[in-house]
Amino acid sequence: MAIWTVHGDGVRVGPGEVVGPRERLSWPRTIGIGSQHVVAMFGATFLVPLITGFPPSTTLFFSAVGTILFLLITRNRVPSYLGSSFAFIAPIGAATQVGGMSAALGGILVVGVLLALVGLLVHFAGSRWIDVVMPPIVTGTVVALIGFNLAPSAWNNVRTAPATALVTIAVVVLVTVLFRGILGRLAILVGVLAGYVVAVLRDEVSFTRVEQADWLGLPTFTAPSFDPALLGLFVPVVIVLIAENIGHVKSVAAMTGENLDDVTGRALLADGLATTLAGAGGGSGTTTYAENIGVMAATRVYSTAAYGVAAVVALVLSMSPKFGELINTVPAGVLGGAATVLYGMIGVLGARIWVQAKVDFSDPVNLTTAAIALIVGIANYTWVAGDLRFEGIALGTAAALGVYHVMRALARWRGTTAEPASPASVPDASREG
Repeated sequence: MAIWTVHGDGVRVGPGEVVGPRERLSWPRTIGIGSQHVVAMFGATFLVPLITGFPPSTTLFFSAVGTILFLLITRNRVPSYLGSSFAFIAPIGAATQVGGMSAALGGILVVGVLLALVGLLVHFAGSRWIDVVMPPIVTGTVVALIGFNLAPSAWNNVRTAPATALVTIAVVVLVTVLFRGILGRLAILVGVLAGYVVAVLRDEVSFTRVEQADWLGLPTFTAPSFDPALLGLFVPVVIVLIAENIGHVKSVAAMTGENLDDVTGRALLADGLATTLAGAGGGSGTTTYAENIGVMAATRVYSTAAYGVAAVVALVLSMSPKFGELINTVPAGVLGGAATVLYGMIGVLGARIWVQAKVDFSDPVNLTTAAIALIVGIANYTWVAGDLRFEGIALGTAAALGVYHVMRALARWRGTTAEPASPASVPDASREG
């Protein structure tokens, strides 16, 4: 029995039609669309290892393997590419400074295991408990504080080459609004390429290691180590990955018209196992990629066959040390420009979760939850208890969960739930004389 059925004549997608996850076009067209998915994930996937100092080829290797694993576990029902998650950047940076790359990998592995366990729980018990424990006000706040917590690292890269960074940002902005379709959706990648050209012209790039590298070879693998003092940095990332995966499944369901609720647990489990593998061997933690949703929306092709092709292409590229060293030549100025946009986007995505869920900020519980947690995360509050060290993201996440549930329970007990927030709430103009 064929894994995918051919859609129509395998060539055209008629008006109002979509190519479903278990369908495909002809193989030449499927390979072409799969290559587009590689381009779509390229910029963001490589920014994580470039910023954190991880080997790009190793990250690409595990993203490819993780994507194949994801397609198998979800039984080809959820089209997705598993690229590098930006939620890991801050904890990786902090852990690497203390215990090196291996300690950061240990944290990534633990996140993967926890996410896989959540996936199993969701698969057998449903996802209703996630909404209870982590309502939109909490998940939105955690996503936002992770993005804004990274702002200083973006500035550190920008000030190494402000002109190059400015060109990168400007091109991202212009491409976003000047072009439609695939090119407009790849604004970050185009901005990085433009910034890279400027950096070469300004003699900010060295190709020495590229010339010395071999054309073919296995990626560099690194074993993890475990430092309990650093694990608090990584645990909050689980919340972000849950939100991203569930959001991805819901987006695909909306676009394809299929009910995918029963496969949500499998998606979480698959991403958890992919992240676990990455942590075990030297790759960045993974997540379902919104960048590739843009390709699907533009082509109306949701075939998982295209993602299988993308994974194979990525796997082949990961076997070229020369290609990996070429990626490593991207200078700090370009990274700073791209990070300025991307970190800000992560922060604003948290706000988008609030908007989409219609979070009521006239409710003092919601307002106070976000207020406290965001300041803790953005200012990077730090608490050291013996050998344990908790920084802004961990403390901000704990604050979001703790403040929300304690305030909600007390408000219900005292019957004050309906009282409006003051003085931050907007006054009701209809009551003003």
